[in-house]
Amino acid sequence: MLMKFPSAAVMGIDCVPVTVEVDIHKGQTSFTVVGLPDPSIKESKDRLYSALKNSGFSYPFNFRIVINLAPADTHKEGAIYDLPMAMGMIAISNEMPINVDDTLIAGELGLDGLVRHIPGVLSLALYAKEAGLLRLFVPENDAAEAALVDGLTIYPVKSLGQLVRHFTGEEVIAPFVKTEEIKTAGQYAMDMAYVKGQEFAKRALEIAASGSHNILMSGPPGSGKTLLAKSLPSILPRLTSSEVLEVTKIYSVAGLLEGPYVEERPFRSPHHTASGVALVGGGRIPHPGEISLAHRGVLFLDEFPEFPRFVIENLRQPLEDGTITVSRAEGTWSFPARFILVASQNPCPCGFRSDPDHPCVCSPSQFQKYQKKISGPLLDRIDLHVEVPRVQFEKLSKDELAEPSANIRERVERAREIQSRRFKGLDIQTNSEMTGKEIRQFCVLSNDSVDLLRAAVNRLHLSARGYNRILKLSRTIADLAGQDKIATEHVAEALQFRAKEG
Repeated sequence: MLMKFPSAAVMGIDCVPVTVEVDIHKGQTSFTVVGLPDPSIKESKDRLYSALKNSGFSYPFNFRIVINLAPADTHKEGAIYDLPMAMGMIAISNEMPINVDDTLIAGELGLDGLVRHIPGVLSLALYAKEAGLLRLFVPENDAAEAALVDGLTIYPVKSLGQLVRHFTGEEVIAPFVKTEEIKTAGQYAMDMAYVKGQEFAKRALEIAASGSHNILMSGPPGSGKTLLAKSLPSILPRLTSSEVLEVTKIYSVAGLLEGPYVEERPFRSPHHTASGVALVGGGRIPHPGEISLAHRGVLFLDEFPEFPRFVIENLRQPLEDGTITVSRAEGTWSFPARFILVASQNPCPCGFRSDPDHPCVCSPSQFQKYQKKISGPLLDRIDLHVEVPRVQFEKLSKDELAEPSANIRERVERAREIQSRRFKGLDIQTNSEMTGKEIRQFCVLSNDSVDLLRAAVNRLHLSARGYNRILKLSRTIADLAGQDKIATEHVAEALQFRAKEG
């Protein structure tokens, strides 16, 4: 007898259709899974044997069990097929007619028959909706995550026995009821109010947050670069509902989701010993790396020049396109990677080249070697270059707090609202995402501004990319000022944040 269960395989952060075919016929006792399964699926034989026995069902001895995960040319991984495989074996062995044509069943089985959490539930729910499936049976702990997708009936499953009794009508599982809407966090551990001094750097971070621009901070040790970077999420706008789904989908697939959805903008800070695979994503079927885990949030690279050059060169594509493409023998996958890059560095190996109170002990060759660790094309993709000097005692000893993050966030949100109206109907959210077409349309300069920018291009030898980034930065500064047109002072301020020569 043969049974078929609609299912899916998570590939990257999306799903492709899979059909779980269970066939049982008389013969020498055997259990075979075909269809390019990985070891976690091949090991399901022992899990299913114990789960059936401990759930009160008999394992079909003297039967040949063949399970095919179609299509046969798509690699499958994970234990999400445990539940449909077990249901097929029980239904066939007990001649139990069930209709699963409009149903997707997914879950990992423990030896005791309980259903365990699986990664990628949101991706499965989105796929089920697109495929026209009406019902989704998932582990009880994952029901709230699946319920983020409207239009599906979600059934939280505690155990294999409970699922079988549901289909026989003995114990109907009540559909999951979503009790609250998505709520994003408004409080953060770090706050700009506790950052002493550094008004210029704070202004740069406010601009970066408003237009989603990348920023590089350079200064001596202890000047507050890390504290400033960690405070940036506190001035970013709260996640929108669509952004919550985007970010949650990535964290769910990566197995890093805590709770039904992501409430805060991500802040990722990989160590400088991180490999290129850790940054980009890897595996036989690639999983999201740090670049994608920072989507719609902040990627903080402390000690930027200490990262191997071949590792940070991986940032070029996502900084330009907002996506990262990973190619493996199994295929090619694209992950979203629209983040704010915040990098920090010392001005030289010893760290004191820009400090007037500490002599620099680096030789010219050491300084040049240090400067060359970051390529020119990568630096050209960073909009704001900020000097962060050492804070003087007078500012450190002041008792009064600085401007709180909540006040800065209000200005940032107003600037983002202006951009939202400007780009309505376009696949763009912030000024940093503008292409040449949008720059030409929305970054109109006055005659005085054109003259200033012409002089700057000739003096700073700006590339075409650098020129466009100045325009985008000027557009953000004008948005913060609430002005429709880009004035000379906006261009002048934008030029302050260009990289300084050696």
